[in-house]
Formats: sequence, structure tokens, C-alpha cells
Amino acid sequence: MIEQLKQGLTSKGFQDLRYEKLKNIVINVRNEKVKSVDVIEKEGGHARALVGGGFGTLSFNDMKDVSSSIEKCIGFSEAIPGEMTYAKVEVVKDKVSLSIDLDPRTIGLDEKVELLKSYGKLATEVENLSICDVEYIELYKEKYYVTNEGTEITQEQLSATINFRMTSKNDQLTQQTRLSLGGGNSFSELLGKEEAVKAKAIQTVALLDAEPVVAGDYDVILDPSVGGLFIHEAFGHLSEADNLLRSEALKKTMTLGTKFANTALNVIDDPTEKGHSGSYIYDDEGIKSKKTFLIKDGKLSGRMHSRLTAGLTGEAVTGHFRAKNFAYTPIVRMANIYIDKGQDTYDEIIASTKNGLYLFGTAGGQTSGDMFTFAVQGGYKVEDGKITTMVRDIILTGNLFTTLKNIDKISDKRMMSKGGGCGKGGQILRTSCKGSPYIRIKGMSVGGK
Repeated sequence: MIEQLKQGLTSKGFQDLRYEKLKNIVINVRNEKVKSVDVIEKEGGHARALVGGGFGTLSFNDMKDVSSSIEKCIGFSEAIPGEMTYAKVEVVKDKVSLSIDLDPRTIGLDEKVELLKSYGKLATEVENLSICDVEYIELYKEKYYVTNEGTEITQEQLSATINFRMTSKNDQLTQQTRLSLGGGNSFSELLGKEEAVKAKAIQTVALLDAEPVVAGDYDVILDPSVGGLFIHEAFGHLSEADNLLRSEALKKTMTLGTKFANTALNVIDDPTEKGHSGSYIYDDEGIKSKKTFLIKDGKLSGRMHSRLTAGLTGEAVTGHFRAKNFAYTPIVRMANIYIDKGQDTYDEIIASTKNGLYLFGTAGGQTSGDMFTFAVQGGYKVEDGKITTMVRDIILTGNLFTTLKNIDKISDKRMMSKGGGCGKGGQILRTSCKGSPYIRIKGMSVGGK
């Protein structure tokens, strides 16, 4: 495959070719009933050329179209006036193969279905848990990449995840929570999770008796899933350099070296950390991934780049240029973004909070510039250093930079999300992960539905 792709390249300007063979399995079960089983196999390629003032790009489905696709891309690029600065990188020749203790591809569809049905049955055995939707997603990619600079890379990528959406009901109220398992490439991460599934079902039912939260300003303690959502949505997208280059105001705000928080806060994106949905070796322009500090000791220290954005800013490439699949042109994307662990213990954070809220589970959100609004699945009051009654209908709102400054406690243990997913530029990328320790934010605005 590599040799076939190389034959399509010429020496004019910069050119690259990406070809992918994909197999996706999606199984949906409601309670114990199978709703759908989809197995999707497809393959195709993506060509790029830079000879003028911008890239020409084109997707194709047949290897016989490699040469013509490159020629068309050259024409597209030549039609764009001007020149484009593009970061220089080393030529790479590598082959990345999977090594998995329990490969999901060796597990039959029937066994996967039975696992989902068993989890659905377990959840709905909890009284007042009326619906448990269980979704299995397995994504496999065999990828080939070449450039006319000489880079040649073959790599495999695989992830397997189970997502739950649980619904509890009584005569007056409906509540819903989410849970994810796995996210890495081993099927073993999906097995033996009965305790976690049952605990989430019990929590979902308990929300029916929870009090609606009283709106106001609180010291809030975010669990790792909510902390991860906050740093991903509110800060992570601002640290993707292609977003930065579209806004002069954002460029000024996101000046490297600017102090954003106290010295205990470190924010990192690390595709090299194994076992997560956002882990990979090379991005979609052949750049080896690396651990990138976005905030270090409270100061803005870096951002995520492609070769193009690195060239335009004069900063180093980071290996964050990725596409949903061959049908899309890559864009700068987060991989495994997280708030790094601190020095406080979870117990110390709870004990030092006199009047606050402990919040668990993500339920979606949105951002606009440096403002954000997030919903969470539920929470508990924290009174005089102790967790007390459950509360529900919780919405968090705030300004990113004020909120970062108000983080005053960071626990000594970090956890990463088990499911992946991020939307940007019309591409829903499931190979994306986020995480956090438990963090406390002083004086955060909390409202009900």
C-alpha cells in the first residue's frame, strides 16, 4: 500500500497522501432487548498539496485515483494566491502495530451482545430504574501515510467503549445519568464492571428524591468527569492553534507566559499516555505525538499545533492534527487533555469546605469565547466539611479565566474519562479523552434548570 501511494506523488511543492481501512462495530441494547447491530467496513484516501497560498485537498475511494487526486490538489492550491509558511520536520519511516492483552476483534458479536444485555438487566433490576440504554462502539483503523518529503508511516489504531444512558422515573419526575467503560484497546477493560453499573443505577434512582439546587454562588468540588469536561470545553478548544489564529482578540488573551491560575495548576494534553481513547503514536500528517504542557505552574506555556499553525506562529509542532476519517481534512484536535494532579487529598478538600457543593457526572454543555455553561448529572451539599443531602438540576456558568484563578484545591489522584468524543468543524471525533483530579473552585455561579 505504501509503495502504491508513493507512486502518486510528484516533487512539486508539498504533498501527502493518507489511506485508511476502517471497521466499526456499533451495538445498541435497551434493557435486555437488542435494538441494532451495525458492522461498517469502508476504505479510502485523502490527498493534500501545498504549492500556492493554501492547501488543495481531495478525498477519494479508489487507489487508481491517487495520481489524479494529487494533480487536482495541486491545481486547487495553485489557484490560491500567495505563499504559505509550513513548519519543517524530520522524515519518518515507521510501522506501528497493536499489542493487546485481549483484542476486541477476537470476541464474537454474540458474546458482545450478551455482555451488554447482562449489564442492562443488572441496571433495571434496581427499582424505579426504567430504562438502561447500552451502546458498544468498536473502532479499528489501518492507516497508511506518505509525503513527497520521504515520510512513510503505517499504523493501527483500535478502541472499544461501552456507553450507558440510564433513566429513572416516578409519577412526578424523570432523571437521567451517563456512564462509560473502556475507551482503550483491550476488551478486558469492559469486563467485570457490575459494581460500577449497579452503583450508577442506584444513583440515578436516588436523584428522584433529591432536592432541586438553590441558585447562588458556591464553593464547588468537581469530580474528575466534570473537571475534565470543564478543561476540555472551556480551555482546550482555545488552546487549539487553528482556533487561535482566527481571532486577534484571542491571540492577545492567549499570549504565552500569561498567568492564568495559581502555581499548583498544570494542564496537559498527552497522546503518548497509553490506554485512553485519545492515545496514538502519529497524527494524520505523520508527526510523532508528544506530551504538551498547556498551562505550567499557573502560566500559559503551550498550545496544540499542526505543521501549518506551527509555521504561522513560529512555535514547535506537537502532533495534534487529526481527522475523523479519510473523508475529512485534518484539523487541530485535543487528544488526552487533563488537569494534572496536585497535593491535596480528596478527604482534605471535603473537610475544608464549609458551605459548598460536590458535583458528579457530566450532562453536556456549551461555550462561547471565554464563557461557558455546563450541566451536571447531580451533586451533594457539603456542610461543615461533610457531604450531606443530594441535589439535582444543576447548571454551572462562568468565565474561563476567572474560574481558573479560583481553583484553590487540586487532589493528588487523577482519573481519565472512559468514553471519548469531541465535535469540531463538523467532525465528531470519538478518539478524544479528558480527565482531572478532584478540584475545588471558589465562588462559582450555580443555577437550577
